[in-house]
Amino acid sequence: MSPAAGDMGAQGHPAPRHLPGHIAAALARAGEHADSAGQSWAGRDLAGEGNPLHRFDADDGVADPGVEAALAALASGGTEEAVHEALAEARVFVPVVATLAEGGLGDHGFAEDKEADMALVTLSAPDGRKALPAFTSVARLEAWHPEARPVAVFAPRAALSAVSEGAELLVLDPGAERTFVLRRPAVWALAQQQTWTPSYRDQTLVEVVAAAIEGLDEIRGVRLEPGKGVVSRDRSGRILNGGGPGPELRIVLELSPGLPAESVRDIVAELNGRLAGSERFAESVDSIEISLRTAGD
Repeated sequence: MSPAAGDMGAQGHPAPRHLPGHIAAALARAGEHADSAGQSWAGRDLAGEGNPLHRFDADDGVADPGVEAALAALASGGTEEAVHEALAEARVFVPVVATLAEGGLGDHGFAEDKEADMALVTLSAPDGRKALPAFTSVARLEAWHPEARPVAVFAPRAALSAVSEGAELLVLDPGAERTFVLRRPAVWALAQQQTWTPSYRDQTLVEVVAAAIEGLDEIRGVRLEPGKGVVSRDRSGRILNGGGPGPELRIVLELSPGLPAESVRDIVAELNGRLAGSERFAESVDSIEISLRTAGD
C-alpha cells in the first residue's frame, strides 16, 4: 500500500511507523529454529493425519449417540452407571473464553500489547463447590454461551481437566433440556478411565458402614439407599433416574426407642466422625443424608 501524503518525510520517503508490540515480537521470532516455547521445529509434522491436535477435524459437532441413548434412558429405568460407561469413550465439548493478559517486554525487547488467553469456564454449584461444564454438542454449548469457543475432548480428558481445576463436579449440558451432574467419585473414576459404581449400589460400603456402627448399641440396624438428590428433572418436569447434584446416599438408622434428642445427636455425630475417618468411604461417597427410624416402627 502506498503511504498517504501526510506520512511522507522531508526526503519523500515514508516516515518511520511503529508496529504494535505483539506484531513486532511475532515478526522478530519469525524464521527462528524453535517455536515460542523453545521447542524445535525440526522433525515436527503438523499435518492433520496422525496429529492428535487434529483428531476432531472432521467432527460434525453433534452429540455422541451412545451418550444420548444413556441419558434418554434415565426417564425409563436407565442408570447413572450407564451414562458414565457411555462417557468413557465419548467426545464432549468444553467451553473456553478469551481473557485479557498483561502486556510487557518480549524476548527481543519489543513492547508487546495485551493479548487474549483462552481459559476454561467453571461454575459455582449451589453448595459453593466448583463445577466444570461440558456439552454433548456444539449447538448446546452455543445456546448456553454464544461467545464461548467449543473445544472437543474425550470425556475422560474433560474429567481430568475438572480435577486439575479443583472442580468436584462435571455438569453435562447445563441450561439444556436435560442436565446431568457427575459427582466427585464419578468424575475421579472417569478421569482415571475406571468403571464407577454409585455409592448407593456399592455393596462394599455396607460393610464399611457396618464396621462404623460397631459399639454403638443404640443403633439396632442400618441400611443404605439412594439419597433424594440422585434424581433430577428435565426442563418439562419429567423425573430422571439420576443426574442430580446430591445428596446421593441416604443412611437409614434404626435406633432404640425412647432415646432423648441429645443422645440421638451424639450418636449421629459419632457416626459421622467415624465415616469421615474411613478413606474408602470418603473416596466413594460424595454426599450423604441420615434418616432416623425407631426400631420396630
